[in-house]
Amino acid sequence: MTTKEIRDLAPAEITAKLRSTRDELLQLRLRKHTGQVEKTHTIRVLRKDVARLETLLTEKKSKKTAA
Repeated sequence: MTTKEIRDLAPAEITAKLRSTRDELLQLRLRKHTGQVEKTHTIRVLRKDVARLETLLTEKKSKKTAA
């Protein structure tokens, strides 16, 4: 998910996307430990998506309180 796509979302949508991405990351990590993951690079991609979502959510919240 790109930063531009995230900026277009509402804070509630970002929170929902963040929760689903974290759940997906957890499931992928569990499958990695059991040796069922072929594309391990997706863990890194999901971690970066979580970071982007958290950063933009914080940014939107700070703009809302400043206004």
